[in-house]
Amino acid sequence: MDARLIFEDGTVFHGRAFAGSGERFGEVVFNTAMSGYQEVLTDPSYCGQMVLMTYPMIGSYGINTEDVESRGLFLEALLVREYIDFPSNWRSKQSLKSYLEQNGVLGVEGLDTRAITRYLRDHGAQRTLLTTSNESLEIALRRIKSSPTMQGLNLADKVSASGSYQWPMAGQAPEFRVAVIDTGVKYNILRLLASHGCDCTVFPSTIDANEILAQDFDGVFLSNGPGDPEPVTSAITAIKTLLGKVPIFGICLGHQLLWLALGGKTYKLKFGHHGANHPVKNLATGHVEITSQNHGFCVDAESLSADDIEVTHVNLNDHTVEGFKHRKFPAFSVQYHPESAPGPHDSKYLFKEFVEMMRVYRDAKAMVVAQDFVQ
Repeated sequence: MDARLIFEDGTVFHGRAFAGSGERFGEVVFNTAMSGYQEVLTDPSYCGQMVLMTYPMIGSYGINTEDVESRGLFLEALLVREYIDFPSNWRSKQSLKSYLEQNGVLGVEGLDTRAITRYLRDHGAQRTLLTTSNESLEIALRRIKSSPTMQGLNLADKVSASGSYQWPMAGQAPEFRVAVIDTGVKYNILRLLASHGCDCTVFPSTIDANEILAQDFDGVFLSNGPGDPEPVTSAITAIKTLLGKVPIFGICLGHQLLWLALGGKTYKLKFGHHGANHPVKNLATGHVEITSQNHGFCVDAESLSADDIEVTHVNLNDHTVEGFKHRKFPAFSVQYHPESAPGPHDSKYLFKEFVEMMRVYRDAKAMVVAQDFVQ
């Protein structure tokens, strides 16, 4: 079935639907990962977007039951150059086509993905319609321009858990108890926290900070997630209350929310960072990390004082802020995905740093209590 990808400026690209039919509205972003399409599909950070894979052949290893990163698929569509309908992998349980159709996601192949990527780099991400209908371009453009923009859109509350749940460690007693504020958390984050001795309780994005403080957690983790960070006011309010009272580690959207809670500003990138090969420089060590990234917004480096925060990581492609720590509060964050899935493992050391921060904070707190008792 023929399909059209129509951008709000009137540009049209043609392809063929290989999974599903109908229409989807959203923002098109390109992802440069060469593998890991199942992890991409199940990343809640793609809510409200259509993902275009720059690697030309997608579907060759099918879908398995182990590489799922969330409870479902939140993206609008998957756009590829060539779909492979005969997967060959010992872990494969079903084809990509059947997986997309099972989850109501439109899949389109035969697109000139290189041309679309170059178009997005030149013109930026914008409102888009993907359709298998014969509707006139004039009518389609009117409908596109009446659809919502990504700016001002709170998608984090949409993908967040509806209630709290446990992600316990397996086979050993936990050293730390961590509260995870879920604005679109990926399962590999929880797996890695558990592997570092953390028993995690996952809370909805609308959680009241006092509920977290009442349970005396050792640390708080701020997860990744989709959309504009500014409208996620409930999480920002909670973070403001938690600052200075418990160690905090944030990634991706959590990084932006922490920045906003400190009084900073964010802005929308032209086409965002999406893929598994983005170079980031660690300013403390001088090392370059190859990172996995998925975000369309960024923190404004000039909106917070260097007296309060220290920039720790910088993107080597566009020099945007990729990480910072607070000079007074036990809080730090990075813009990228240290849990990978998919992607390189260069940045997994950050989970160890979070654990060490919690350990130091806990020991210092115990010392204060002991001194008060003696006095």
